[in-house]
Amino acid sequence: MRWSHPELGEVSPGRFIPLAEETGLVRQLGLFALRQACECAVRWPVPLTVAVNVSARQLVEVKFPQQVSEILNETGLAAQRLCLEITESTLMHQSAVSLLEQIRALGVALSIDDFGTGYSSLAYLKQLPVDSIKLDQTFVRGLPDDASDTAIARAVIALGRSLKLTVVAEGVEREEQSEYLRELGCDAVQGYLISRPMPANEVTPWLSRAEAACAQ
Repeated sequence: MRWSHPELGEVSPGRFIPLAEETGLVRQLGLFALRQACECAVRWPVPLTVAVNVSARQLVEVKFPQQVSEILNETGLAAQRLCLEITESTLMHQSAVSLLEQIRALGVALSIDDFGTGYSSLAYLKQLPVDSIKLDQTFVRGLPDDASDTAIARAVIALGRSLKLTVVAEGVEREEQSEYLRELGCDAVQGYLISRPMPANEVTPWLSRAEAACAQ
């Protein structure tokens, strides 16, 4: 999500999302982003999963699972093609777990974003209805040379595999990082190595080119 301001230009979410969180406007922004993502994904030439970040403020609203269901029905996106990403701090809200279970019952996947930077409790993690964890880019930047990053990456990937969770590494920018993560058994990567962020209307042509390249 970007804010195209007539005077400020393209404003990054790092600047306006914290203010939206503070004012409560993030609820409307979150639903807007979810609907836009689902509408775009329906038109993609390949049935990939689309992941959407969810605010902690959304996960304390009892009507949120119903809102997710309505957006899926209205846009026509299969629930299995949607993944909602939540932060570890979100899980500190007791009401969140119940709502997550309702969302999971729809067939929607759930992922813990920026894993390792919040308030992880391994005892709590095994009880959560999540499908994947995302290794934060903080622990990816130094791969494969930094000893601390390699130790943490190896541990998180091993933890995910033990719990039968998919592990996605964030912030992958170099081929050697991707190759090292593959050797560790990481399931997927995201980052500038794959693509930089792009406007929604550019995704479909990009996917078509990528699909054609893979078919060759």
